[in-house]
Amino acid sequence: MKRTVRALATTTVVVILLLIAWGGIVRATGSGDGCPDWPQCYGSWIPRVEYHTLIEYTHRFLAFLAGSLTLALGLAGGWSLLRRRDVDRPAAIMAVILLPLFLAQAAIGGWIIASHEDPGVVTIHFAVGFLVLGLAVAIAARTRSPAGTGQQAYRRLTAGTAAATYGLLLVGTYVRAEGAGLAFREWPLMGDSIVPNLSRPGAVAMFAHRVLAIVVVSLFVWCMVRARTMRPRSPLLVRLSTAALALLGLQVLVGGANVLTELATWARAAHVGLSALIWTAIVALAMAARVEPANEVHAEALPEVAAGEAPSPTSDTVRAYIALTKPRIIVLLLIITVPAMVLAAGEVPPIGLILATLLGGTLAAGAANAMNMYLDRDIDEVMKRTRQRPLPGHRIEPDAALRFGFALAAGSYLFLAVTVNVLAAVLALSAIAFYVFVYTMWLKRSTDQNIVIGGAAGAVPVLVGWAAVTGSLAMPAVVLFAVVFVWTPPHFWALALRMREDYAAAGVPMLPVVRGEDETRRQIFLYSLVLFATTLVLVPIASMGPVYVATAVVLGGTFVYRCLRLWRAPTDDRSWRVFKFSLLYLAGLFVAVALDALV
Repeated sequence: MKRTVRALATTTVVVILLLIAWGGIVRATGSGDGCPDWPQCYGSWIPRVEYHTLIEYTHRFLAFLAGSLTLALGLAGGWSLLRRRDVDRPAAIMAVILLPLFLAQAAIGGWIIASHEDPGVVTIHFAVGFLVLGLAVAIAARTRSPAGTGQQAYRRLTAGTAAATYGLLLVGTYVRAEGAGLAFREWPLMGDSIVPNLSRPGAVAMFAHRVLAIVVVSLFVWCMVRARTMRPRSPLLVRLSTAALALLGLQVLVGGANVLTELATWARAAHVGLSALIWTAIVALAMAARVEPANEVHAEALPEVAAGEAPSPTSDTVRAYIALTKPRIIVLLLIITVPAMVLAAGEVPPIGLILATLLGGTLAAGAANAMNMYLDRDIDEVMKRTRQRPLPGHRIEPDAALRFGFALAAGSYLFLAVTVNVLAAVLALSAIAFYVFVYTMWLKRSTDQNIVIGGAAGAVPVLVGWAAVTGSLAMPAVVLFAVVFVWTPPHFWALALRMREDYAAAGVPMLPVVRGEDETRRQIFLYSLVLFATTLVLVPIASMGPVYVATAVVLGGTFVYRCLRLWRAPTDDRSWRVFKFSLLYLAGLFVAVALDALV
């Protein structure tokens, strides 16, 4: 009996998915009036052989199949409740509820025809349709894993994400029904502004749709990150959350295609079909979160306060959150941002613009670093250099750190978009995404070239500074980006040589661990040569003068010499000195960029 109900529930989900996707085709092709009467078509049960008629009638045929399966599922659920044997009661109750809900959906379909596709009725039709699909997915999930509790925090997160997704789907449906898909003909912007003019027809609905889309994307990312870092880790939750995020990413691109192609038929139809798949994936994730993993681990929780012991003062908590942002790294990133702004402007830009860019950049860098600490908290406990960070030191809960990182990321984007410009905000957000997903989650633990590729995130602040002044990018900004990008490997490898045992203990494949210390020192020297050459490329590209040329030659030559000595006569002390000099080198070089532009 269980296998039969499971197969029936799964088949019902597939057919309802096809029904909703085909409904999107009906809307995209304007075939809703292909059969002007209901339930017959032109007074007959056999349709005419006409384009719009066949599309609409196929939709009705799929509705008939879905209704038949829903009836069978409802009867199976009712029979199970009556017998009270071998039954998952919640699944059986949902199966019984599904049938009248589906009948209501069919009746609303007839109402759409009678109302000549009134936007409100169309929205209700899709609202009930997605409820039917969600309920069918929940039943299918219960028939596979009916018991368990899961992790409470993740259950709440996925349930909230599903609710937000449902809201996004309803608003999107209303946008389509209202014909507001081209309320803004720019994408991803809206009238070249983050807060657009909402007086034009359909603008409010489309603006709400895009804002909700940003919220939902953030929640999907959060679900995926939590699934991958949960202990114990559930492969099912990882697969479902990753698939849901991938589908949503594809949906964002298709949404852009709707605007750029001016609502091409294929784009509108694909948008609806993907909506159904995304809804299926997030409901399945929310259901799976109730049972996987079955045992919640509390090892990462903050230690309980002993009797009579005072809790940590607020100042300690504040310092812990500040430490999450890695302030010393942020200072270096800000140092390279201002000279890029000065070079772009040819003078000192307005102080207000500089301060806004630096504050937005600080929030962005803090967000990336906080999420990095959340993801790396397991290896931070192993490494001596990082054991006292807030998470290994149990001064902040891991989930709180992740929420803090997301809040900073959202704050940085909104602040830069409003006070600077949208390009600067997008660049800062891209740096966060690259540092977290490409470097921390993928490269850091998989290849000895992690810091080579991952260093791109640390070079983005120069692009943000340039974009803040000009609203665009240019070749001098690209060269400055390349300078920081090439500087990062020798800078970091010099530190890695000193911390080789730490990285080995943590299982992080840094170059000294994988390829040995001698090869690392050789690579440091080779990269110093490439760096020296890259800094000189800026001279013809940005018409740099003698201040920059002299500084680049002196600092670059000194850095190359120090790296050569480290390779030929290696000592731990010398590698540490190369690391410290690399910091002075980058700061001095960028100060020269600013001075040269002013002179």
